[in-house]
Amino acid sequence: MADTGKTAKLEIEGETYDLPIFAPTAGPNVIDIRKLYSTAGVFTYDPGFTSTASCDSTITFIDGEKGELLHRGYPIDQLAEKSHFLEVCYLLLYGDLPSAAQLEDFEERVTKHTMLHEQMHFLFRGFRRDAHPMAIMVGVVGALSAFYHDSTDINDPWQREVASIRMIAKMPTIASMAYKYTIGQPFVYPRNDIDYASNFLRMCFAVPAEDYEVNPILSRAMDRIFTLHADHEQNASTSTVRLASSSGANPFACIAAGIACLWGPAHGGANQACLEMLQEIGTVDQIPEYIARAKDKNDPFRLMGFGHRVYKNFDPRAKVLKQSADEVLELLGIEDNPTLQVAKELEKQALADEYFVEKKLFPNVDFYSGIILEAMGFPTSMFTPIFAVSRTIGWISQWKEMIADPQLKIGRPRQLYLGETKRDYVDVENR
Repeated sequence: MADTGKTAKLEIEGETYDLPIFAPTAGPNVIDIRKLYSTAGVFTYDPGFTSTASCDSTITFIDGEKGELLHRGYPIDQLAEKSHFLEVCYLLLYGDLPSAAQLEDFEERVTKHTMLHEQMHFLFRGFRRDAHPMAIMVGVVGALSAFYHDSTDINDPWQREVASIRMIAKMPTIASMAYKYTIGQPFVYPRNDIDYASNFLRMCFAVPAEDYEVNPILSRAMDRIFTLHADHEQNASTSTVRLASSSGANPFACIAAGIACLWGPAHGGANQACLEMLQEIGTVDQIPEYIARAKDKNDPFRLMGFGHRVYKNFDPRAKVLKQSADEVLELLGIEDNPTLQVAKELEKQALADEYFVEKKLFPNVDFYSGIILEAMGFPTSMFTPIFAVSRTIGWISQWKEMIADPQLKIGRPRQLYLGETKRDYVDVENR
């Protein structure tokens, strides 16, 4: 962050205040208001933090107008096409792409930490069988701090490193065990001789009674889903992780807080909401009715999976995932699935409709990820847990960056108070 030497002038009741302007390496300039309250006695008001930078970061940059997403400077489409998830994890965590030796060492460290403490199995059995997998994940991830005491001291760089590797490694195991528990099947342990995405698919779909071979196309699609969801700047769940970590909470508690935030249908649950919408539409002939409803300002119906809070152009992740969706559907031979037929026709009609084009409501990553995951055989209840597996590396990278920041302060937003002013207590018999 560079000081431009320029200032923004703010006039309040005849007094003028000079606010420094900083320039990032990419994106719009930023007005520094840190001393505004101490000098002018006022706060800023920004519900949803739509115009507020809560931190400085070197991890991820988004240009919503261009439809651009960069991780440490690398375009997401290049990473999704040429790289793989664990290499992207290394990039996000350490700042640069690894050498062959560094990648081999990193992958080995992750692989050797995929097992869960055996006593944690009792935690799963404490949940009802019909518990949502996200409820289980929030509880189990939060409980990791009770089993791994040697990696909870945030002031020890080595413990931070160990905690980071453990969470990257164990999150697929936790998610798959949550899934197996809810469907009444035995847990499948991870293996050290297959890749990260294949391991996850095997833990979800294998059974002890027979061998399970992971199809490489499905594994590649799963790896892309992980990669495309790895980090997304200061979104709701990442901001939650940062806010929790600003208090000095242990890393497992902070990530559990991020999972809880991700559970919301407006965030990580969007792909589940999208698929449920497609199922509600039901058949191709119903699409025009639902498109008309989406255009009607008086109708609460929304087309899920279209448009994005940040992107005012095509979601760059959606372009990559569309290719995987086509490959998976072709491989599985389920193009005649009614829900998938609705999805493909809805995409076609929406992209040809001037209303959606004018408002730049293009299919986003949630639209295609839901289609792929259903085609693979995942129930909608597992969509958000898979998102959590993907986003864990983003949360951890942001957490590590924040802990090492010399400007770290506990998060304490202000408010615009609109309640009652001071009044005296009245005894109950006099009210």
